[in-house]
Amino acid sequence: MPNSDDHTTQQNPPVAPGPEAAPGSAPAPAADRAEGPEGALSRAQSRAIGEILSVYPVAAELGHRFQQAGHRLALVGGSVRDALLGRLGNDLDFTTDARPEQILALIKPWADAVWDVGIAFGTVGAQKKVRPADGDGPARSFQIEITTYRSEAYDRESRKPEVSYGDSIEEDLVRRDFTVNAMALALPEVEFVDPHHGLDDLAAGVLRTPGTPEASFSDDPLRMMRAARFASQLGFTVAPEVVRAMTEMSDRLRIVSAERVQAELNKLLLSDSPREGLRLLVDTGLADLILPELPGLRLERDEHHRHKDVYEHTLTVLEQAIELEQGEPDLVLRLAALLHDIGKPKTRRFEPGGGVSFHHHEVVGAKMTRKRLRELKYSNEIVADVSRLVELHLRFHGYGTGEWTDSAVRRYVRDAGPLLERLHLLTRSDCTTRNKKKAQALSRSYDSLEERIERLKEQEELDAIRPDLDGNQIMEILGVGPGREVGEAYRHLLELRLENGPMGEEAATAALRDWWAGRQASGPEAPVSGDSVSGDSPSEG
Repeated sequence: MPNSDDHTTQQNPPVAPGPEAAPGSAPAPAADRAEGPEGALSRAQSRAIGEILSVYPVAAELGHRFQQAGHRLALVGGSVRDALLGRLGNDLDFTTDARPEQILALIKPWADAVWDVGIAFGTVGAQKKVRPADGDGPARSFQIEITTYRSEAYDRESRKPEVSYGDSIEEDLVRRDFTVNAMALALPEVEFVDPHHGLDDLAAGVLRTPGTPEASFSDDPLRMMRAARFASQLGFTVAPEVVRAMTEMSDRLRIVSAERVQAELNKLLLSDSPREGLRLLVDTGLADLILPELPGLRLERDEHHRHKDVYEHTLTVLEQAIELEQGEPDLVLRLAALLHDIGKPKTRRFEPGGGVSFHHHEVVGAKMTRKRLRELKYSNEIVADVSRLVELHLRFHGYGTGEWTDSAVRRYVRDAGPLLERLHLLTRSDCTTRNKKKAQALSRSYDSLEERIERLKEQEELDAIRPDLDGNQIMEILGVGPGREVGEAYRHLLELRLENGPMGEEAATAALRDWWAGRQASGPEAPVSGDSVSGDSPSEG
């Protein structure tokens, strides 16, 4: 552990930032920060402190409250990092020498709401709405977590961390995952604490660990995934010694629970640029443990050699899906883009003449997707939605230049259901050909399909395709009660509806009577499962 004397402190720093920025503004760009700690870094430091204290008086309020009770308090970790990056939000993390029960006693009279679900790990949560110190602007609500100084580690065979409390801020910071998260701002005295030179690494855009990476990852193996996530979220480079430790210790991730792995994977996938983080997981061997289907794609050459391999194609599809998103990041769409081709390794066939096919890889891939997402403890809804998108992602390629009948278009909409808009985005993202004419032709074809869907929606209420007769009407017309026959009749009428469009009650009744008469004459038939329109195009996948 580094000597606690080897840290940078700055007491009551000047908040005035100089001519190029106002208090509370974002730090200087990375190019300016590269001047060194005595130049732009100290200015960024001052501006960050000014932002925290002027825009977020909740920090100063808490600092005084703990000081009056004889305790120390500091803003810490990602909150300090994000303040220095000019992106501090409404989630604030603090650390203190007070024990959890003392934290509760101090904040209950002050906070608007308090929760103690993490108290076993030394963390108490709170919510507080405050106005800016200058009174300018509306009140803002802050989510606050206050954690007792602690040191946690994993037993070699355990999935749960062992927690012990510490007595100093330096002891707390050395257990943090990376140096850029091992900075603190002691309150209310406003003392900047940086024993591991996180400010330098923040300016350089480098991820290092406060101690040795081996010790850090042994304490909490999930930090290896977190390194990949920060590489994507912050655009940072992971230091070579950290990458080396991730590679050598990747097997240590086995002791981390699936729920924690899933949460970290989600954060990576929902970042602006997940490609680099995913690549790091694959290159270090971590993906072999949590998502082995992804590195498995590196072995499968794309059938037209447009990419180095299907792995690169998959990362490109993910990037293109992100570009097409509207609004908030869509986890279901991103998972589907990442997993859409994982059935290819099991279905690859070398054809006469040198071609390669992956027939039915969408069906195989959907089964593999369900299995993997269940192992990662995703919700049933996410498992169902993502696997369905994987299963349907090739369906469009049977459309050609518009050969589908209206019946086929209705089935496409019926099969996609509420996932139709996501299927549109996934299908468009799956075009990664470098042949511009081919890409434009595929885009025009999908434009045509979407136009036909919209036209049919206007004509036929396509969003809620159902037979022209409901179950009660079927029972009344046939003179039967609830049972298997009603379900069979309903499916028969649904097939007619998909094939012919709206029939009207009279025509549907006549068709039902004809079907029933034929059924009575020939005996019960197997339930109608419904035809499907499918296609497996070697051009995209």
